[in-house]
Amino acid sequence: MSNDSYVEVTAEALPLYCPTPAVSLWSAHPRVAIPVDKLGEARCPYCGTLYKFKGELPKGHH
Repeated sequence: MSNDSYVEVTAEALPLYCPTPAVSLWSAHPRVAIPVDKLGEARCPYCGTLYKFKGELPKGHH
């Protein structure tokens, strides 16, 4: 699946999980943590949504 779009997230969205609360339950996949704060960007292994972190990455998170 090729998807050129992405979702920008900020520190307020952390910890980030996909699907987000805005996704309809009928079309949701199992909830999975997305490590966007570790890499700057990360893709959901289920639906392929690309999340990109916007702003300064938080420090001190494990």
